[in-house]
Amino acid sequence: MQVLKVSVPRLVFTAFLLACFLLNSASRASSQNVLTYHYNNARTGLNAAETTLTLDNVNSTTFGKLFTLRVDGKVDAQPLYLSAVPIPNHGTHNLLIVATEHDSVYAFDADTGAQIWHTSALQTGETPSDDRGCLQISPEIGITSTPVISRPEGSNGVIYAVAMSKDSSGNYYQRLHALDATSGDELYNGPVDIAAEFPGSGDDSSGGFVVFDPAQYAERASLLLIDNLVYLAWTSHCDIRPYTGWIMGYNLTTLAQETVLNVTPNGQQGSIWGSGTGLAADNSGNIFFLDANGIFDTTMNSGGFPDSGDYGNAFIKLTTAKGLAVADYFEMYNGPTESDDDLDFGSGGAILLPDMQDASGTTWQLAAGAGKDTNLYLVNRNSMGKYNSASNNIYQELSGVLPGGMWSMPAFFNGRLYYGPTGQPISAFQFKDALLLAAPVAKTNNSFRYPGATPSISSNQSENGIVWAVDNYTYAILYAYNAITLQPLYNSDQAANERDRFGAGNKFITPLIINGKVYVGTTTGVGVFGLLPTGSNSRSSQPSQ
Repeated sequence: MQVLKVSVPRLVFTAFLLACFLLNSASRASSQNVLTYHYNNARTGLNAAETTLTLDNVNSTTFGKLFTLRVDGKVDAQPLYLSAVPIPNHGTHNLLIVATEHDSVYAFDADTGAQIWHTSALQTGETPSDDRGCLQISPEIGITSTPVISRPEGSNGVIYAVAMSKDSSGNYYQRLHALDATSGDELYNGPVDIAAEFPGSGDDSSGGFVVFDPAQYAERASLLLIDNLVYLAWTSHCDIRPYTGWIMGYNLTTLAQETVLNVTPNGQQGSIWGSGTGLAADNSGNIFFLDANGIFDTTMNSGGFPDSGDYGNAFIKLTTAKGLAVADYFEMYNGPTESDDDLDFGSGGAILLPDMQDASGTTWQLAAGAGKDTNLYLVNRNSMGKYNSASNNIYQELSGVLPGGMWSMPAFFNGRLYYGPTGQPISAFQFKDALLLAAPVAKTNNSFRYPGATPSISSNQSENGIVWAVDNYTYAILYAYNAITLQPLYNSDQAANERDRFGAGNKFITPLIINGKVYVGTTTGVGVFGLLPTGSNSRSSQPSQ
């Protein structure tokens, strides 16, 4: 592994950087961290501890682009954030962790933009993978999925990332890396090559096992950490067969593979796409996700599970108690037909909701998901409904409320679900007595181009709720809305002279909001937004190399 390090500048920052440093000095003492995609394992997209950004100060006069961070490839992964990390010989820094499709991981000072370290995941003689004849991740495939960070109390953090590469002979590799957050150095004798087999006769099987071929898969779903394991999930390059639906669990400190599951082992397709969202998990270690189009066995065993173990196009619950296994699922009555028509569930991501009480006082544990068929599905996590060929056995379904379909996931705040379908406004759906009202209670005044929007939300507990989202365009546009009314507060195309433009749109990027700043990945780096220095509304700087 090649490790490139750039020291933190010791002498002179630009006047702007110094101003930013002073304005944010208080945030250095913060203990906030964002260690996983969409803030938490439930994937709610909510940071409820944001005390700097408010409904009053997020506007084009006082808020805007502070600087951009340049990197060596597309940033498809959501940036992550580590507070108060001691860097040897360079003091303590809040770190922004950025992964790229050029197989790099960067650590920047999250307050000033100074580069702390830069590590390449490529081994000698390797390059990032080509796009494998599929334009979904192009022109190169390196680190696509959002990494996950383990940071037990008192530690500095270990960053787990999956990187794809190829050598000069045309061999492809998928590797799991564990990086020291203070330096980018490999830990635990990593990286490890990813390989697997699982009993089955489906696509790419041999001798009674389906076999994982690293050339045929992309790790698009964000990584998930539960207890002492990091979980990976795999999708195909477009719909180019052969491929099936793989989930794997690796030990955090040995990097040994401890558990493997395939959810279409005797069929084909049924991968975990999710448009860059992640496997979700509850506090008991159960995993939930939406599976993409693929074979679903309509012949059931006595427990109501597919007889051959194929779960294409399903909302799936996995137990991790004794290794990965399917614990429950929901399949719509016309799921096989939707799979055949490429109207799959798995284009979107699942969200786990806080416990809710209905009018009788009964407590429900719910999850929501939506894909290409324009319907919003709400499942009971303790009894998901399984499969009935005549009708959907489900907690609640809102038909046709997401026109354009979902290639993203929602966020949750104060009893509302916020969805951003393709080509449509962001809509807020209100819960009442543990059920969603049939129609949105608020919508944004603008729509979002393909693939729609995955919103993130900042608030100070229940106050100053702000919905943030990015429009994928020739140039990306960051939007901020009042979370109650969805009336606009700010967008990065408002200020004169293109002051706040920050790079080309990137289709699956999700904004990160923490400690008074908003971080947005692009095709060339990360745009950083926040409150402008006093007396100025025209700042644009490039602090990093």
